[in-house]
Amino acid sequence: MALQISATNPEHPALLLELPWHLPLEEWPEKYLVPLPRGISRHVVRYARAGADVIAVKELAERPAVREYDQLRTLDRLGIPAVDPLAVVTGRAGPDGEALEPVLITRHLNGSLPYRSMFETTMRPSTVHRLMDALAVLLVRLHLVGFAWGDCSLSNTLFRRDAGAYAAYLVDAETGETHERLSDGQREYDIDLARVNISGEMLDLEAAGALHPSVDPIAFGAEISRRYAALWQELTRTSVYPAGKYHYIERRVRRLNDMGFDVAEMQIVNSPDGDTVTFVPKVVDAGHHQRQLLRLTGLDTEENQARRLLNDLESWMATQDDYAPGDPLGARTEVLAHRWVRDQFRPTVRAVPLDLRGSMDPAELYHELLEHRWFLSERAQHDIGLEAAVADYSAGRRARAEVPGTAGTAEE
Repeated sequence: MALQISATNPEHPALLLELPWHLPLEEWPEKYLVPLPRGISRHVVRYARAGADVIAVKELAERPAVREYDQLRTLDRLGIPAVDPLAVVTGRAGPDGEALEPVLITRHLNGSLPYRSMFETTMRPSTVHRLMDALAVLLVRLHLVGFAWGDCSLSNTLFRRDAGAYAAYLVDAETGETHERLSDGQREYDIDLARVNISGEMLDLEAAGALHPSVDPIAFGAEISRRYAALWQELTRTSVYPAGKYHYIERRVRRLNDMGFDVAEMQIVNSPDGDTVTFVPKVVDAGHHQRQLLRLTGLDTEENQARRLLNDLESWMATQDDYAPGDPLGARTEVLAHRWVRDQFRPTVRAVPLDLRGSMDPAELYHELLEHRWFLSERAQHDIGLEAAVADYSAGRRARAEVPGTAGTAEE
């Protein structure tokens, strides 16, 4: 059988032809390989260079190779975090004419690491929990699009940190199946399997002395089940919002924040009966919101204030006609952030008279106004809007300023 390379990009086959397909992966010369850390796999996997790309090459039988390639392409179309499939190579034969196993080729995910490499130095428990939250986010996103993983584990996942955010990426889709919608039983099977696999992998780390002594492997495996269940319930709740939707959206965002998740993407779909909102969660490191707000707007705040202002920015952007979901850190977001500062942030701050601002800087004042709107909206059970919140806030501060010895916000 002749060597055959099936690829989506016509440029890839020419680059891949330079690799020694006549040799089993275990025998590939060092000059073709890239020394990157590899996770545990039931198959032989090697990293190699093809042109400007670093690729992962995995030997497996033809049918599962083609199947996994198709599954990864489906996940890519659905916008799910997974490795990028490049090609399947079949028809391999050694110098003696003996058939060699086909290979699946994926692009190496820059900046990512397998979990064992991340545990080479003992991780703090808080970091371990963030990684597990990232895996819970990945599982929820897979299940929402109807993908049953069938072999969820740390070994089949790559983790990446990007500007303080933690993300988990699916690596092995060999056992995965795509359905129009998953049943509760299919989801529960995936979660139960994840719990068992993760507990076992944590026990291996514990035996190797690479696990923080405060982390209980069995309890930790069970924790991902609880985190998944809470996140699934929050993200799949069907809510239709009236025209004054900010208060209700904010309530959902706050619940996600209280669970320890941030909002990576928000999308509002308009309909005659009301607006529906969908969220994509993410897991972030300490100080992430402060750095992101400073980069996007130039506003320098404390972390909790920055989270609050970024939530308001995200909610406002989702209502703009030129908002592009799925590109939260791109050029379009920077343009919208500049417009938010100009049209939303500054006019709101300036609406509070100078003599009532005291020593508060603009970011702190805007944060207080958002909190005040939240308090009034909760009390009224509908969104009262920023204009009304500013008026009430200013009136309250004016009244307190006229009474010696009083301080605090209007709601106090």
